[in-house]
Amino acid sequence: MNDTTTLSRTNERKPRAWLRLMIMLLLVGLLAAGLIAFQRFKAGILKQVVISIRSEVPVVATAKAAMQTWQPRQTAVGSARASKGADLAAEMGGVVDQIDFESGQTVTAGTVLLRLRPNDDEAKLAQLQANAELANVTLVRDQRQLAARAIPQATVDTDAANLKVARAQVAAQQALMAEKVVKAPFSGRLGVRQVDVGQFLAAGTAIVTLQQLDPMFVDFYLPQQALANVSVGQKVEVTADGYPGRTFAGAVTALNARVDSSSRMLQVRASLPNADGALLPGMYLSVSVASGEPRSLVTIPLAAVAFNPYGSLVYVLGEENGQQVVKQQFVTTGAQRGDQVSILKGITANDTVVTGGQLKLHNGSVVKIDNTVQPTNDLAPMPVDQ
Repeated sequence: MNDTTTLSRTNERKPRAWLRLMIMLLLVGLLAAGLIAFQRFKAGILKQVVISIRSEVPVVATAKAAMQTWQPRQTAVGSARASKGADLAAEMGGVVDQIDFESGQTVTAGTVLLRLRPNDDEAKLAQLQANAELANVTLVRDQRQLAARAIPQATVDTDAANLKVARAQVAAQQALMAEKVVKAPFSGRLGVRQVDVGQFLAAGTAIVTLQQLDPMFVDFYLPQQALANVSVGQKVEVTADGYPGRTFAGAVTALNARVDSSSRMLQVRASLPNADGALLPGMYLSVSVASGEPRSLVTIPLAAVAFNPYGSLVYVLGEENGQQVVKQQFVTTGAQRGDQVSILKGITANDTVVTGGQLKLHNGSVVKIDNTVQPTNDLAPMPVDQ
Protein backbone atom coordinates (compact mmCIF):
# COMPACT_ATOMS: atom_id res chain seq x y z
CA MET A 1 0.00 0.00 0.00
CA ASN A 2 2.77 2.41 0.83
CA ASP A 3 4.78 1.62 -2.32
CA THR A 4 1.80 2.27 -4.52
CA THR A 5 1.12 5.66 -2.93
CA THR A 6 4.75 6.78 -3.25
CA LEU A 7 4.89 5.81 -6.95
CA SER A 8 1.70 7.73 -7.62
CA ARG A 9 3.05 10.91 -6.00
CA THR A 10 6.30 10.65 -8.00
CA ASN A 11 4.37 10.38 -11.28
CA GLU A 12 2.42 13.54 -10.38
CA ARG A 13 5.55 15.58 -9.67
CA LYS A 14 7.32 14.84 -13.02
CA PRO A 15 4.82 16.73 -15.24
CA ARG A 16 4.99 19.74 -12.91
CA ALA A 17 8.82 20.01 -13.24
CA TRP A 18 8.59 19.85 -17.04
CA LEU A 19 5.93 22.51 -16.96
CA ARG A 20 8.12 24.88 -14.95
CA LEU A 21 11.06 24.36 -17.35
CA MET A 22 8.88 25.04 -20.37
CA ILE A 23 7.53 28.26 -18.81
CA MET A 24 11.08 29.44 -18.00
CA LEU A 25 12.34 28.76 -21.52
CA LEU A 26 9.31 30.57 -22.93
CA LEU A 27 10.01 33.65 -20.78
CA VAL A 28 13.69 33.70 -21.79
CA GLY A 29 12.71 33.47 -25.43
CA LEU A 30 10.22 36.31 -25.09
CA LEU A 31 12.85 38.47 -23.36
CA ALA A 32 15.45 37.79 -26.06
CA ALA A 33 12.94 38.57 -28.78
CA GLY A 34 12.04 41.82 -27.04
CA LEU A 35 15.69 42.89 -26.80
CA ILE A 36 16.27 42.12 -30.48
CA ALA A 37 13.16 44.05 -31.46
CA PHE A 38 14.26 47.05 -29.31
CA GLN A 39 17.73 47.12 -30.85
CA ARG A 40 16.27 47.04 -34.36
CA PHE A 41 13.86 49.82 -33.45
CA LYS A 42 16.66 51.97 -32.00
CA ALA A 43 18.87 51.39 -35.03
CA GLY A 44 16.04 52.44 -37.30
CA ILE A 45 15.44 55.64 -35.32
CA LEU A 46 19.14 56.55 -35.38
CA LYS A 47 19.29 55.91 -39.10
CA GLN A 48 16.34 58.20 -39.67
CA VAL A 49 17.96 60.91 -37.52
CA VAL A 50 21.24 60.66 -39.44
CA ILE A 51 19.39 60.76 -42.75
CA SER A 52 17.43 63.78 -41.54
CA ILE A 53 20.60 65.61 -40.44
CA ARG A 54 22.40 64.84 -43.67
CA SER A 55 19.44 65.95 -45.69
CA GLU A 56 19.59 69.46 -44.09
CA VAL A 57 21.59 71.93 -46.20
CA PRO A 58 24.07 73.96 -44.10
CA VAL A 59 23.58 77.72 -44.08
CA VAL A 60 26.79 79.77 -44.42
CA ALA A 61 27.92 83.38 -44.70
CA THR A 62 30.24 84.34 -47.52
CA ALA A 63 32.47 87.21 -48.65
CA LYS A 64 34.49 87.99 -51.76
CA ALA A 65 38.27 88.11 -51.74
CA ALA A 66 39.47 91.58 -52.72
CA MET A 67 42.70 93.09 -53.99
CA GLN A 68 43.86 95.83 -51.62
CA THR A 69 46.94 98.01 -51.19
CA TRP A 70 48.89 96.56 -48.29
CA GLN A 71 51.54 98.55 -46.44
CA PRO A 72 54.11 96.20 -44.89
CA ARG A 73 54.57 97.00 -41.20
CA GLN A 74 56.80 96.02 -38.35
CA THR A 75 55.02 95.83 -34.99
CA ALA A 76 56.59 96.01 -31.56
CA VAL A 77 55.95 96.85 -27.94
CA GLY A 78 57.46 100.15 -26.84
CA SER A 79 57.95 102.27 -23.76
CA ALA A 80 57.31 106.02 -23.56
CA ARG A 81 60.21 108.24 -22.54
CA ALA A 82 60.29 111.99 -22.01
CA SER A 83 62.44 114.01 -24.38
CA LYS A 84 63.99 115.45 -21.22
CA GLY A 85 63.49 113.97 -17.78
CA ALA A 86 65.23 114.01 -14.42
CA ASP A 87 64.65 113.32 -10.75
CA LEU A 88 65.74 116.58 -9.16
CA ALA A 89 67.85 116.59 -5.99
CA ALA A 90 70.01 119.00 -3.98
CA GLU A 91 73.76 118.74 -4.51
CA MET A 92 74.47 118.97 -0.78
CA GLY A 93 72.75 118.02 2.45
CA GLY A 94 70.72 120.36 4.60
CA VAL A 95 67.35 121.19 6.11
CA VAL A 96 64.52 122.20 3.76
CA ASP A 97 63.82 125.89 4.40
CA GLN A 98 61.39 126.76 1.58
CA ILE A 99 59.41 124.93 -1.12
CA ASP A 100 58.31 127.04 -4.08
CA PHE A 101 56.32 124.58 -6.22
CA GLU A 102 53.17 122.45 -6.23
CA SER A 103 52.84 118.84 -7.32
CA GLY A 104 51.95 118.57 -11.01
CA GLN A 105 52.89 122.18 -11.76
CA THR A 106 54.28 123.20 -15.16
CA VAL A 107 57.47 125.25 -14.79
CA THR A 108 59.98 126.98 -17.04
CA ALA A 109 63.74 126.55 -17.03
CA GLY A 110 65.41 128.38 -14.11
CA THR A 111 62.36 128.39 -11.81
CA VAL A 112 63.41 128.12 -8.14
CA LEU A 113 61.83 125.00 -6.66
CA LEU A 114 63.42 124.54 -3.21
CA ARG A 115 65.84 126.23 -0.84
CA LEU A 116 67.87 124.68 1.96
CA ARG A 117 68.47 126.53 5.21
CA PRO A 118 71.40 128.96 4.56
CA ASN A 119 72.71 129.00 8.16
CA ASP A 120 75.75 131.36 8.24
CA ASP A 121 76.46 131.27 4.50
CA GLU A 122 75.62 134.93 3.95
CA ALA A 123 77.87 136.03 6.80
CA LYS A 124 80.79 134.03 5.40
CA LEU A 125 80.15 135.54 1.97
CA ALA A 126 80.18 139.05 3.40
CA GLN A 127 83.47 138.34 5.20
CA LEU A 128 85.10 137.00 2.03
CA GLN A 129 83.81 139.93 -0.04
CA ALA A 130 85.32 142.33 2.52
CA ASN A 131 88.67 140.53 2.27
CA ALA A 132 88.52 140.80 -1.52
CA GLU A 133 87.79 144.53 -1.36
CA LEU A 134 90.69 145.05 1.06
CA ALA A 135 93.00 143.10 -1.22
CA ASN A 136 91.92 145.27 -4.15
CA VAL A 137 92.55 148.51 -2.18
CA THR A 138 95.98 147.26 -1.10
CA LEU A 139 96.88 146.41 -4.69
CA VAL A 140 95.86 149.85 -5.99
CA ARG A 141 97.81 151.62 -3.26
CA ASP A 142 100.93 149.55 -3.78
CA GLN A 143 100.78 150.13 -7.55
CA ARG A 144 100.98 153.87 -6.84
CA GLN A 145 103.89 153.28 -4.48
CA LEU A 146 105.61 151.22 -7.14
CA ALA A 147 105.22 154.07 -9.63
CA ALA A 148 107.01 156.32 -7.15
CA ARG A 149 109.68 153.62 -6.70
CA ALA A 150 108.83 153.41 -3.00
CA ILE A 151 108.29 149.62 -2.93
CA PRO A 152 109.67 146.71 -4.91
CA GLN A 153 107.79 144.89 -7.74
CA ALA A 154 107.54 141.74 -5.61
CA THR A 155 105.18 143.48 -3.17
CA VAL A 156 102.78 144.41 -5.99
CA ASP A 157 102.89 140.86 -7.37
CA THR A 158 101.98 139.49 -3.93
CA ASP A 159 99.09 141.95 -3.66
CA ALA A 160 97.76 140.84 -7.06
CA ALA A 161 97.92 137.20 -6.05
CA ASN A 162 96.16 137.92 -2.75
CA LEU A 163 93.35 139.68 -4.65
CA LYS A 164 92.88 136.67 -6.95
CA VAL A 165 92.74 134.34 -3.95
CA ALA A 166 90.17 136.54 -2.19
CA ARG A 167 87.96 136.72 -5.29
CA ALA A 168 88.22 132.95 -5.76
CA GLN A 169 87.08 132.42 -2.16
CA VAL A 170 84.07 134.66 -2.81
CA ALA A 171 83.19 132.66 -5.94
CA ALA A 172 83.55 129.38 -4.01
CA GLN A 173 81.21 130.61 -1.27
CA GLN A 174 78.67 131.78 -3.86
CA ALA A 175 78.81 128.37 -5.55
CA LEU A 176 78.28 126.68 -2.18
CA MET A 177 75.23 128.83 -1.53
CA ALA A 178 73.89 128.10 -5.03
CA GLU A 179 74.03 124.36 -4.30
CA LYS A 180 71.42 124.91 -1.59
CA VAL A 181 68.93 126.23 -4.16
CA VAL A 182 67.27 123.72 -6.51
CA LYS A 183 66.14 125.15 -9.86
CA ALA A 184 64.37 123.61 -12.84
CA PRO A 185 67.09 122.73 -15.40
CA PHE A 186 64.55 122.80 -18.25
CA SER A 187 60.88 123.49 -18.86
CA GLY A 188 58.43 120.70 -18.15
CA ARG A 189 55.84 119.22 -15.81
CA LEU A 190 56.66 118.42 -12.20
CA GLY A 191 55.59 115.21 -10.56
CA VAL A 192 54.54 114.55 -6.96
CA ARG A 193 56.54 116.33 -4.26
CA GLN A 194 58.59 113.91 -2.14
CA VAL A 195 59.82 116.23 0.69
CA ASP A 196 58.44 118.67 3.27
CA VAL A 197 59.62 121.87 4.91
CA GLY A 198 61.87 121.18 7.90
CA GLN A 199 62.97 117.78 6.61
CA PHE A 200 66.69 117.03 6.54
CA LEU A 201 67.86 116.01 3.08
CA ALA A 202 71.01 114.06 2.42
CA ALA A 203 72.84 114.99 -0.77
CA GLY A 204 71.19 113.34 -3.78
CA THR A 205 67.80 112.71 -2.15
CA ALA A 206 65.06 112.93 -4.80
CA ILE A 207 62.82 115.97 -4.35
CA VAL A 208 60.52 115.77 -7.38
CA THR A 209 60.61 114.47 -10.94
CA LEU A 210 60.60 116.90 -13.87
CA GLN A 211 59.55 115.66 -17.32
CA GLN A 212 59.38 117.48 -20.64
CA LEU A 213 56.42 115.80 -22.32
CA ASP A 214 56.42 117.44 -25.73
CA PRO A 215 57.77 115.85 -27.81
CA MET A 216 57.64 112.34 -26.36
CA PHE A 217 60.10 109.59 -27.23
CA VAL A 218 59.11 105.96 -27.75
CA ASP A 219 61.81 103.30 -27.41
CA PHE A 220 61.16 99.86 -28.91
CA TYR A 221 63.06 96.90 -30.35
CA LEU A 222 62.91 95.28 -33.78
CA PRO A 223 64.59 92.06 -34.98
CA GLN A 224 67.79 92.45 -36.95
CA GLN A 225 65.99 91.17 -40.06
CA ALA A 226 64.15 94.52 -40.15
CA LEU A 227 67.34 96.56 -40.54
CA ALA A 228 66.98 96.86 -44.31
CA ASN A 229 63.41 98.17 -44.02
CA VAL A 230 63.74 100.66 -41.17
CA SER A 231 65.44 104.06 -41.40
CA VAL A 232 65.36 107.48 -39.78
CA GLY A 233 62.31 109.47 -40.86
CA GLN A 234 59.94 106.53 -41.38
CA LYS A 235 56.41 107.05 -40.10
CA VAL A 236 55.22 105.26 -36.97
CA GLU A 237 51.79 104.84 -35.42
CA VAL A 238 51.44 104.34 -31.67
CA THR A 239 48.44 103.24 -29.61
CA ALA A 240 48.00 103.11 -25.85
CA ASP A 241 45.60 101.05 -23.76
CA GLY A 242 44.68 104.16 -21.82
CA TYR A 243 43.34 105.87 -24.97
CA PRO A 244 41.26 103.33 -26.93
CA GLY A 245 40.51 104.48 -30.45
CA ARG A 246 43.28 107.09 -30.53
CA THR A 247 46.42 106.81 -32.66
CA PHE A 248 49.54 108.90 -32.10
CA ALA A 249 51.59 109.57 -35.23
CA GLY A 250 55.33 110.18 -35.25
CA ALA A 251 58.57 109.32 -36.98
CA VAL A 252 61.73 107.31 -36.35
CA THR A 253 64.47 109.64 -35.07
CA ALA A 254 67.34 107.27 -34.23
CA LEU A 255 68.60 103.70 -34.60
CA ASN A 256 71.00 102.28 -32.06
CA ALA A 257 74.60 101.89 -33.25
CA ARG A 258 74.69 98.21 -32.26
CA VAL A 259 72.47 95.14 -32.19
CA ASP A 260 72.03 93.43 -28.85
CA SER A 261 74.23 90.33 -29.05
CA SER A 262 72.02 88.28 -26.72
CA SER A 263 68.61 88.97 -28.29
CA ARG A 264 69.70 90.08 -31.82
CA MET A 265 67.31 92.99 -31.47
CA LEU A 266 67.90 96.59 -32.55
CA GLN A 267 66.78 99.48 -30.37
CA VAL A 268 64.80 102.13 -32.25
CA ARG A 269 63.62 105.51 -31.01
CA ALA A 270 60.69 107.47 -32.43
CA SER A 271 59.47 110.96 -31.60
CA LEU A 272 55.78 111.87 -31.18
CA PRO A 273 54.05 115.24 -30.74
CA ASN A 274 52.41 115.29 -27.32
CA ALA A 275 51.13 118.83 -26.87
CA ASP A 276 48.26 117.80 -24.57
CA GLY A 277 50.52 115.64 -22.39
CA ALA A 278 48.40 112.54 -22.93
CA LEU A 279 51.40 110.23 -23.05
CA LEU A 280 53.49 109.90 -19.89
CA PRO A 281 56.98 108.44 -19.44
CA GLY A 282 56.97 104.73 -18.71
CA MET A 283 53.68 103.98 -20.48
CA TYR A 284 53.30 100.68 -22.34
CA LEU A 285 52.70 101.37 -26.03
CA SER A 286 52.02 99.37 -29.19
CA VAL A 287 54.13 100.57 -32.11
CA SER A 288 53.62 100.00 -35.83
CA VAL A 289 56.35 101.06 -38.27
CA ALA A 290 55.70 101.34 -42.00
CA SER A 291 58.47 99.37 -43.76
CA GLY A 292 59.02 98.89 -47.47
CA GLU A 293 56.89 99.96 -50.41
CA PRO A 294 53.09 99.37 -50.46
CA ARG A 295 51.94 96.44 -52.62
CA SER A 296 48.65 94.94 -53.74
CA LEU A 297 47.59 91.70 -52.04
CA VAL A 298 44.50 89.50 -51.97
CA THR A 299 42.72 89.98 -48.65
CA ILE A 300 39.84 88.15 -46.96
CA PRO A 301 38.22 88.30 -43.52
CA LEU A 302 40.30 86.56 -40.88
CA ALA A 303 37.22 84.53 -39.86
CA ALA A 304 37.33 82.72 -43.22
CA VAL A 305 40.66 81.01 -42.48
CA ALA A 306 40.87 77.78 -40.49
CA PHE A 307 44.37 77.52 -39.02
CA ASN A 308 45.46 73.89 -38.55
CA PRO A 309 48.78 72.19 -37.73
CA TYR A 310 48.87 70.73 -41.24
CA GLY A 311 48.09 74.03 -42.96
CA SER A 312 45.59 76.86 -43.29
CA LEU A 313 42.51 76.35 -45.42
CA VAL A 314 39.40 78.15 -46.56
CA TYR A 315 36.15 76.97 -48.12
CA VAL A 316 35.72 78.41 -51.61
CA LEU A 317 32.19 78.64 -52.99
CA GLY A 318 31.40 77.23 -56.43
CA GLU A 319 28.43 75.93 -58.41
CA GLU A 320 27.71 72.36 -59.51
CA ASN A 321 24.50 71.19 -61.19
CA GLY A 322 22.75 74.39 -60.21
CA GLN A 323 23.67 74.04 -56.52
CA GLN A 324 26.07 76.03 -54.35
CA VAL A 325 28.97 73.74 -53.39
CA VAL A 326 32.07 74.49 -51.28
CA LYS A 327 35.55 73.13 -51.86
CA GLN A 328 38.43 73.04 -49.39
CA GLN A 329 41.40 75.13 -50.51
CA PHE A 330 44.75 75.31 -48.72
CA VAL A 331 46.21 78.84 -48.63
CA THR A 332 49.42 80.58 -47.64
CA THR A 333 48.63 83.51 -45.37
CA GLY A 334 50.66 86.69 -44.93
CA ALA A 335 50.43 89.54 -42.47
CA GLN A 336 47.25 90.41 -40.60
CA ARG A 337 45.70 93.87 -40.39
CA GLY A 338 42.81 94.23 -37.98
CA ASP A 339 40.13 91.71 -38.97
CA GLN A 340 41.74 91.05 -42.36
CA VAL A 341 44.48 88.69 -43.45
CA SER A 342 46.50 88.78 -46.66
CA ILE A 343 46.66 85.69 -48.87
CA LEU A 344 49.95 85.04 -50.66
CA LYS A 345 48.89 81.83 -52.41
CA GLY A 346 45.77 79.70 -52.85
CA ILE A 347 42.97 82.01 -53.95
CA THR A 348 42.59 85.01 -56.24
CA ALA A 349 40.60 88.23 -56.15
CA ASN A 350 36.81 87.85 -56.55
CA ASP A 351 36.84 84.26 -55.22
CA THR A 352 33.96 83.79 -52.78
CA VAL A 353 34.96 82.29 -49.43
CA VAL A 354 32.90 81.05 -46.50
CA THR A 355 33.18 83.34 -43.45
CA GLY A 356 30.68 81.65 -41.14
CA GLY A 357 29.30 78.14 -40.56
CA GLN A 358 32.48 76.22 -41.43
CA LEU A 359 32.02 73.66 -38.63
CA LYS A 360 29.13 72.03 -40.53
CA LEU A 361 31.04 71.70 -43.79
CA HIS A 362 33.17 69.13 -45.52
CA ASN A 363 34.71 69.07 -48.96
CA GLY A 364 31.92 69.11 -51.53
CA SER A 365 29.11 70.19 -49.19
CA VAL A 366 25.99 71.73 -50.73
CA VAL A 367 25.19 74.95 -48.89
CA LYS A 368 22.70 77.77 -48.62
CA ILE A 369 23.92 81.37 -48.40
CA ASP A 370 22.68 83.81 -45.78
CA ASN A 371 24.76 86.99 -45.48
CA THR A 372 22.48 88.83 -43.08
CA VAL A 373 25.03 88.24 -40.31
CA GLN A 374 28.70 88.74 -41.16
CA PRO A 375 31.88 88.60 -39.06
CA THR A 376 33.77 91.87 -38.65
CA ASN A 377 36.09 92.88 -41.49
CA ASP A 378 37.61 96.11 -40.18
CA LEU A 379 41.16 97.28 -40.90
CA ALA A 380 41.39 98.85 -37.44
CA PRO A 381 38.73 97.38 -35.14
CA MET A 382 37.86 99.38 -32.05
CA PRO A 383 36.33 98.11 -28.80
CA VAL A 384 32.65 98.92 -28.38
CA ASP A 385 31.23 99.88 -24.99
CA GLN A 386 28.31 97.74 -24.03
